[in-house]
Amino acid sequence: MPRVVVVTGGAGFIGANLAHHYLGQGDRVVLYDTLGRKGCRENLGWLEDHPNAANLDVLIGDVRLPTRPLQAAIERADALFHLAAQVAVTTSVRDPEYDFEVNALGTFKLLELVRNSQAKRPVVFYASTNKVYGGMEDVAIAEGEDRYAYRDLPDGIPEDRLLDFHSPYGCSKGAADQYVRDYARIYGLETVVFRQSCIYGYRQFGLEDQGWVAWFIIAAILGRPITVFGDGKQVRDVLFIDDLIAAYDRAWARIESTRGQVYNVGGGPANAVSLRDLLAVLRTEVDPELAVAHAGWRPGDQPVYVSAIGKAAQDFGWRPRVDWRSGVARLVDWVRDNRPMLERLF
Repeated sequence: MPRVVVVTGGAGFIGANLAHHYLGQGDRVVLYDTLGRKGCRENLGWLEDHPNAANLDVLIGDVRLPTRPLQAAIERADALFHLAAQVAVTTSVRDPEYDFEVNALGTFKLLELVRNSQAKRPVVFYASTNKVYGGMEDVAIAEGEDRYAYRDLPDGIPEDRLLDFHSPYGCSKGAADQYVRDYARIYGLETVVFRQSCIYGYRQFGLEDQGWVAWFIIAAILGRPITVFGDGKQVRDVLFIDDLIAAYDRAWARIESTRGQVYNVGGGPANAVSLRDLLAVLRTEVDPELAVAHAGWRPGDQPVYVSAIGKAAQDFGWRPRVDWRSGVARLVDWVRDNRPMLERLF
């Protein structure tokens, strides 16, 4: 029998790609989303054109108010991928109550649905964030000509790093992260937490405050203004969407080893990229006259964040396969191929 997969936030960037993948595997996919974010309806249309779209169930709803159809779907699900979220630090600073309700309270309500399931309990995968580690002011940073780097951590930040939630977004996602982990300990749920770094790829309708890799590429191709907050030397370990989906797949296949665990999932040191690095590539590949404005640093913006990904490699044999230059080239091609849709959205 086909597996049943529930994806909250299933019309978002990661959710739509994940839903598309599992439809391709012959699974039944239940998509739960408000369809309120830019590009969600376009992503839904893409999924509805899938050859296996007959296996797609679409539920419109908000994780803050889980619906009875969502509860029924969870009752029969094999896996729940909880990707629905308020995703921007800047939005959390403007409206911390909304941020808390979506990220912390919404996650808690889903966990309760799983815990109280009268049928079977699905494996729960939670998309957390590197922001749970805070500003990491105690970590020594070296400043180079075009980038920051860790002075003493060549492999990046490990999972046993002290948590230090910074910004309302960090607090809400961090609280949810710990609830998901603790429901495995206290209630015996099979849960896996991915502390994701900078994910980018197809069908990402990014902006400056979230999804910066996609936004820089979209803006460069469409001729939209780009603003860099800070000096542009900030570094992130970027991860292509195909590699993230492979990580979810492998973690599910090895659930005997991964349940109850937390993993840093990012591009790792080999894919550590500064904003200036990406802009230099875009000036070469897209527009040599690319203009960039500058503004002040944003709250909670780490000068550098790079994931140590050795635990994922050890526990379920995963490492990124797409290097960042290849991933950027793929996304440039996708943006060019989908320019009319993006012109409408941006």
